Amino acid sequence: MNNKWNRKNALWMLLYAVLYAVVTAVVCVTGSIHPIFFVCYQITAGLLLSPIVIRAFRRVQAPGAAVCLFLGILLLLLIIRDAVMWHVVPLIVIAVLAEAVRGVTNYSRFGDIAGTVLMTFSSFGYYGQIWFNRAYTYECAIEEMPAGYGDTLMSVSPVWAFPAVVIIGIIVSVWIANVSMKKHKDIEKAEYAGFD
Repeated sequence: MNNKWNRKNALWMLLYAVLYAVVTAVVCVTGSIHPIFFVCYQITAGLLLSPIVIRAFRRVQAPGAAVCLFLGILLLLLIIRDAVMWHVVPLIVIAVLAEAVRGVTNYSRFGDIAGTVLMTFSSFGYYGQIWFNRAYTYECAIEEMPAGYGDTLMSVSPVWAFPAVVIIGIIVSVWIANVSMKKHKDIEKAEYAGFD
């Protein structure tokens, strides 16, 4: 399999970028179910985004894969008119770090897993405000969500929850990325066996 940029891999990356954006939106929508899901965005993102990102990274082991995923979500944010500093700046930092980690590790398995973990922080601009911009988050919750949502959100997001959620999210992402890579390798072996 050719893991560099070519026409076929570019089309795959387009699909992965769309999936990455849509699934990030799904992660954010889970917060409307209950405030605890809002607080646990990073865990949900690790679970749902890791298979997409690791497959994208293993498909294109060259510069630009993380940037493509970033552009997919940036386009979504522009479409829904939510491309504000709180959302876009973390996404830029995440994409740059993922590209750097992958490049420094020569697109190794470790680098792709580390890059995957970084890219699962795509909803950080939303949930980070719970801890870093609490008054604003509370006001938005009162305006946009059902009665009592804002108070519940504040009660289920103590300061200690932030590092706990991030650590659990990272562990989930690493685990899911490893499982996804193993399944992807098994599928590739089966495909190549069919050509023998």
